Amino acid sequence: MRLELTETLWLDQRQQLSLAELAELSGLPEAELRQLMEYDALVPADPAAKESTFTADCVITARTARRLRTDFDLEPAGLALVLTLLERIRNLEAQLRSIDAQRPRRIR
Repeated sequence: MRLELTETLWLDQRQQLSLAELAELSGLPEAELRQLMEYDALVPADPAAKESTFTADCVITARTARRLRTDFDLEPAGLALVLTLLERIRNLEAQLRSIDAQRPRRIR
């Protein structure tokens, strides 16, 4: 029998995280997170602010980036492209669900 430990993190949309906190929670070094920010794959809550802070959604994005980097040995540019495409897919699926929910149903 194999025992697998899993870490659980309760994400609060109102909470803001620093770059150091995001690095700790995601497992990615701050330098790699900055590179993802340069490619706009990771966007701070307020891009104009002096200190970058991030929403809880960014933890999910950063953890996904870490898994992709580890599994596929991607460099930052490739990683940013994959993250951008995954986000685009999620947005399109949400639009499709919304359109499907508005479509009249036929009763048989």
